Parts: sequence; C-alpha cells; structure tokens
Amino acid sequence: GDNEPVGKTDIQELTSLPGRRNRQNVRTLALIVCTFTYLLVGAAVFDALESEPEMIERQRLELRQQELRARYNLSQGGYEELERVVLRLKPHKAGVQWRFAGSFYFAITVITTIGYGHAAPSTDGGKVFCMFYALLGIPLTLVMFQSLGERINTFVKYLLHRAKRGLGMRRADVSMANMVLIGFFSCISTLCIGAAAFSYYEHWTFFQAYYYCFITLTTIGFGDYVALQKDQALQTQPQYVAFSFVYILTGLTVIGAFLNLVVLRFLAASTDAPERAARRSSPLRLGAPESRGRSPPCRPTRARGSTSVSSRVHQLQMGARDNLGFSPPSSPGAVGSGGAGRLPARRKSI
Repeated sequence: GDNEPVGKTDIQELTSLPGRRNRQNVRTLALIVCTFTYLLVGAAVFDALESEPEMIERQRLELRQQELRARYNLSQGGYEELERVVLRLKPHKAGVQWRFAGSFYFAITVITTIGYGHAAPSTDGGKVFCMFYALLGIPLTLVMFQSLGERINTFVKYLLHRAKRGLGMRRADVSMANMVLIGFFSCISTLCIGAAAFSYYEHWTFFQAYYYCFITLTTIGFGDYVALQKDQALQTQPQYVAFSFVYILTGLTVIGAFLNLVVLRFLAASTDAPERAARRSSPLRLGAPESRGRSPPCRPTRARGSTSVSSRVHQLQMGARDNLGFSPPSSPGAVGSGGAGRLPARRKSI
C-alpha cells in the first residue's frame, strides 16, 4: 500500500536511478557518434567513387556545349535561354502530368515521401494544397503501413507456426530470427519481381530496374530513374499504370513490415542489454532477502502509480512486441523454468 515501509529494495532502486540514466546517456551518445561516423565513411566512399567521373562528365559536356554554340552560332545568352527552355520542357516530354492518373502518381509520391521530383505544382494554389495535403497524408500513411506491417508479420508467424507443426517439428515456436529471415527473402523477392517488370516496360537493364525499385521502396526517391515517363505511358498504358501503383504501395508495405522487425530487434537489444548488465553488477538483486545463504529472490510487485520514463518506455516496447505475437525477452528479474504459471517480474520504478 501507500504506507508500506521503505525497504532495502526501494533504497537500491533510488540509488540506481542516476547510474541507469548515465548508461542511457552513454548509449544515446554512442548512437550519435556511430551515426556521424557512418556518415563520414559514406562521404569518403562516395567521394572516391563519384568525384572523378563527375569531373570527366562535366568536361565532356562543356566541350559539347562549345561545339553546339559554334555549329549553330549561338551567343552565350541565347544558349542559356535555350537550355532553360529544354529543362522546363523535360517533364512534358513524358506526356500530360496533371490529368487524374498523373495526379494520382504524384499524390503517391507525396504521402509516401518518395518525392521523385519528376513533377511539382507550379501554381501557388497547388503548392499551398500540397503542403497541407502532405501534413495530413504523411502521418496517415505511416500509421497505415505500420498497421499493415504488423498484420502481415502476425499472419506470416501464424503460417510458419502451422508449417512447423505440419512437418512434425519438436519446437513449433517462431523466433524473431525466423521472422527476420522470412522478411529478408520477401524483400528480395519483391525487388526482383519489380525489377523484372520495370526492365521490360521501361527498357532498362535488370540492375537499373532493381536500383529503381530499391530507391523507390526505401522512399529515397532520387528521381534519376522514374517509371511511367516514356511514350506518354500515363495516358496510353493503363495496365502498366495500375501495376506501377499497386506495386509501389504493396512493396512499401512489405519493406515496412521487414523494417518493423529489424527496428524492434535492435530496440530490444539496446534496451535489455544495459538492464542485464546492471543486474549482473548489482551486489544485491531486487527483492533479495538479507541473508548470508543463497535463497531464491522474491519478486517484488510493481509500485502503484509508477510513471517513470524508463517504465513507460519499457511498457511501450513490450506492447509493440506483443502486437507482433512475440514474447518479449525474459526480464532480468524473471524466474527460470521453475516459475511457470506465475506473473513475470516487473522492475519497480519511481
């Protein structure tokens, strides 16, 4: 109750809070350092791979520019004007972009944050509507893909469990590793199917089409390869248009389901590892009786009204993992196989 005396366990919880916060701060700082290190490594690799070809291509284009100016006797100003017209004409060479099919394509790239850049609103009204449309559409789409991903993972887990039972396997439980493996191969299959289709319709190489699918379904959306931009495909190939829309939305769902699993796996690892380390380093386990002999630790009930940040984060992570149908990793305070039928131990929070 609220008038229970403060025991050694409560004192231990109070004294361990600063250390726990310090470990969380160190972990956050380590993640920041790792991210910036990853950025530096990526910058160095892209510099080594792309900088020299870029300079060669620039010199080639400048030489070609001089040849064209000399051939057609164009002044510098005239050539720059022609260049601006050609660049502004490029989106229209693919056909009309703002009929219903093209507008639907653009709306997909907005709410999924792909953003190819192949088309953009030119009127002030279109730009204002685009901002408000994205403001509502992006969160709605993220929630939809999150929910769909969880349902897909739950269904796949059920099918895998039934398959294991049908094969007569001793352990029919589906582990997180099983799900990650299934998700990985599902992503590869989805990318390969899209690459085969787009290489046929767009006359790209298989590698170019695979690259396009990867950049699209990860919502990077560079815009160097964009489907439905040849031979007025938006108006003349309705079956291809429908396939493209369905593929993008389905592929985003599959990729999102896989990334959900990966993120949950890393969250579980980063959350549980410091807790296990703290428990191992603690001289007295939570709820352990004061005695010189070894006696099994009693598991304290969680204090009522607990509202600590660490407790809430723990609850949210457990709830997310429960939605996927996985049992969370065993708590450091949980009893082993002999504790069947009892509630799992929960750490007290202040």
